[in-house]
Amino acid sequence: MTTTSGKGRMDGKVAVITGAGSGIGRAAALRLAEEGARIALVDVKEERVADVKRRIEEAGGEAIAIEADISQAEDIESAIREAANRWDRLDAVFANAGINGTLAPIETLTPEDWSTTLDINLKGTFLTVKYAVPFLKQNGGSIVITSSINGNRVFSNFGMSAYSTSKAGQVAFMQMAALELAQFGIRVNAICPGAIKTHIGQNTHPTPEVEEIKIPVEFPEGDQPLENAPGRASQVGDLVLFLASDASSHITGTPIYIDGAESLLRG
Repeated sequence: MTTTSGKGRMDGKVAVITGAGSGIGRAAALRLAEEGARIALVDVKEERVADVKRRIEEAGGEAIAIEADISQAEDIESAIREAANRWDRLDAVFANAGINGTLAPIETLTPEDWSTTLDINLKGTFLTVKYAVPFLKQNGGSIVITSSINGNRVFSNFGMSAYSTSKAGQVAFMQMAALELAQFGIRVNAICPGAIKTHIGQNTHPTPEVEEIKIPVEFPEGDQPLENAPGRASQVGDLVLFLASDASSHITGTPIYIDGAESLLRG
């Protein structure tokens, strides 16, 4: 991939990326490192980021691996502090980790499954941002949150009430944070991907009851207007780089859709 120049560069900057072991987090880590950022790779299991760390270091970059459960305050607080102390600064945070969780009708969705999805996706985002703020205040910086079209434009993926609620909540939180933190030179934005080729299906747990509430919707020519296929994680990585870098210095409080017009068709 060709590197950028000028404001799109991240030379010497430090970025924390949660859920960095696969999919969008992995792609963003590689892209930011390619542009000179030093990366703290945070994932629920340290071994998940081993390959990403190796690739960054083989290319001449710097990265550390940190194991943390973002839904646990002490875990993510420690992770953020470790990253900031390692390089004596923090410039960008990509709050990306999340799950689809259990897919079920509202009637059969258990309170425990609801809480698991909200704790990881929404509470985890809050905790990541909360503990990053003191370090970002020192020099200003950028926070990017992974939301989804399934919480802002599309509500036809049945059984995803917990997931969609968490993703809608992330955008509201992002806008509140953007206004609150603007005085410190901290920008806060959200990306809203549509279908992207990732491994998030590994933490998706549909129940048989979902079939009972589905309303048939048919798109004879497909539901991916731009490329007739899901997007690539690398495309999202390019967007994260833009938002993390000075190239987007006047953008804050904004949800940005990256879905090849999928949500315009399905919304």
